[in-house]
Amino acid sequence: MTRPLAVAIIGAGWAGLAAATALRERGFAVTVFEAGRVPGGRARRVERNIGDAEASAAADGDSAGWELPRDNGQHILLGAYTQTLDLMRRLGRDDRQLLLRVPLRLESLDGQFCLRAPRLPAPLHAAVALLTARGLRWHDRFEAVRLMTALKRAAWRTDPDATVADLLCAHDQSLHLTERLWSPLCLAALNTPVGDASAQLFAHVLRDSLTGVRAHSDLLLPRADLSALWPDAAALGSDVRYGTAVRQVAVHDAGVDIDGAAFDAAIVAVPPHAAARLLRPFAEPSLISALDAFTYLPIATLTLRLAAAWRLPAPMMMLIEHHEQGHVGQWIFDRAHLLGRDDLGELTIVVSAAQTMLDGERDGHIARLIAQVRAQLPAGLTLPPITSTELIIEKRATFAATPGLIRPANATPWKRLALAGDWTDTGYPAVLEGAVASGLAAADVISTNLP
Repeated sequence: MTRPLAVAIIGAGWAGLAAATALRERGFAVTVFEAGRVPGGRARRVERNIGDAEASAAADGDSAGWELPRDNGQHILLGAYTQTLDLMRRLGRDDRQLLLRVPLRLESLDGQFCLRAPRLPAPLHAAVALLTARGLRWHDRFEAVRLMTALKRAAWRTDPDATVADLLCAHDQSLHLTERLWSPLCLAALNTPVGDASAQLFAHVLRDSLTGVRAHSDLLLPRADLSALWPDAAALGSDVRYGTAVRQVAVHDAGVDIDGAAFDAAIVAVPPHAAARLLRPFAEPSLISALDAFTYLPIATLTLRLAAAWRLPAPMMMLIEHHEQGHVGQWIFDRAHLLGRDDLGELTIVVSAAQTMLDGERDGHIARLIAQVRAQLPAGLTLPPITSTELIIEKRATFAATPGLIRPANATPWKRLALAGDWTDTGYPAVLEGAVASGLAAADVISTNLP
């Protein structure tokens, strides 16, 4: 009886674990090397001891009484994440229980803006949502529909060198419409401001979320911590070596050596800067240059523990930015509601592209975000006293999704080595579905190339 072919996967994030699952299903023996202690990579559960090289946290007041699971950042999924949902089901995870599915609804906390998609066939539901949005002028509504129509006619292709701001200007999108709709969507999807973000990647997001099957535009809000959605289950089926930072990769005709241990093949599923370190001794300069060219943007997540049970009008709501006041939050989530805890009050505020929060003035940033929420609460709604806060800043949360960025393919010049990660050439920005898709594609590369 022949032994199963052995594949090493470096990184137990969403990409690495997706690859591990696909290869295990095909009969490969999989070993996963993970420097951290929790599966999920940059979308993971955070244990009580926070403070790794990528994330930092601080508590204002007593944080020992936190009862809900913590993540290193608030994430949402979309109904268009078909590969992620399929992977969850293959691992026995019930997405109907673990994810709260909500028809597309973008509503500001102050009540001045609301866009809701009716239960109509796509893309009619998106057009009706834009034409009936509260807080937009009629001219803006029609211009938004015209932009979507123009993108569809162009087969969702844009000038590869154009930013989202260039795209919006070319299609006469007003400043008011940009601030209320396009800028929040761009930050949520690409974690990159409209002035820097790739118009082509933004067009891909709009295409897949708003013009396909109607259910693809649904928001899927996690009701469990991010590792529990499926990474925990994927890790259980593989040999995962936690706390193991790989230091050397060597590729030869018969396989790949990982810190001296022989494998038939390997997948590098770590961020670009880490991949460059591992591949630099033997890779072509063009690949290393591409990996070194990535820049990164932070995401900040502030969680507020309230003294009493309390609910937002909706589980996920928009915040209006006022940078001159330090009000830079874009989204607020009712975590107690999402996780089914009617006896608690807990809110999470998300700041995308949070470069301004890296200056070390943590207490000031926390105070200004709390002030932003209080200032935008609708009349008659009062925030209970805050008993504790926790601020987590993921410094390298995503790569900057800028025009012209060269992203490596999953296949490499070495048949026994593949790359995986949301930063590979998935056609999407740094989103969870892209990470899963890249892992599955890398698994295809290895299973095809191995004899």
